[in-house]
Amino acid sequence: MRAVMRMAVVPAILVLASGCATKDWVKNLVGQKEVEIDQKMGAQGQKVTLIETKLGSVETATGEARTRADGAYSRADEVNERLSRLWTSRHKRQLVETVHVQFAFDKWDLTDGAQTALLQIVKDLKTNPNLTVDLEGYTDPTGPQAYNIGLSQRRVESVRRYLIEQGTEMPRVHSIGLGPLNGKTNEEHAKQRRVTVRLMVNQD
Repeated sequence: MRAVMRMAVVPAILVLASGCATKDWVKNLVGQKEVEIDQKMGAQGQKVTLIETKLGSVETATGEARTRADGAYSRADEVNERLSRLWTSRHKRQLVETVHVQFAFDKWDLTDGAQTALLQIVKDLKTNPNLTVDLEGYTDPTGPQAYNIGLSQRRVESVRRYLIEQGTEMPRVHSIGLGPLNGKTNEEHAKQRRVTVRLMVNQD
């Protein structure tokens, strides 16, 4: 009878023991899984933090770029306003004197008489800082149109260069070559080979 009891009790103990072992194994397994999950959640949290940091940096850079763009637009507006004022007041100048610098046929070099006349213009410019000079170059109608436009520009450039070489500031000299004028007689042609020098003064 005792032997039978032993045979019955021993398996029961083994079952109970194995049950306890199973519970411990399950607890250990669950604990490991929780640790793994916590680690994964921590890694994900770090990624989210990095993303948030990058987004913050992008927002900061965007704000700085917007600020720079706003500043650039403001400066552009100021420049546009200034140019508008200058354009509006471009005719607010008064003619002081007109001098015609004559040239020989198909020539653009200055004669002694032309240089003497221009020296007086230079003196006037040095005396009065409000004075400016407008130069308009012309030719007679002889020859092709395109060539005469180039010739008128070379004549204007000769006068402009001379004024600057004598000490006139470049921004005070405005020049343009306008090409040929209409004329029939040789006398008219001789007068048309010229640069018209207009000494101007600002009214402001």
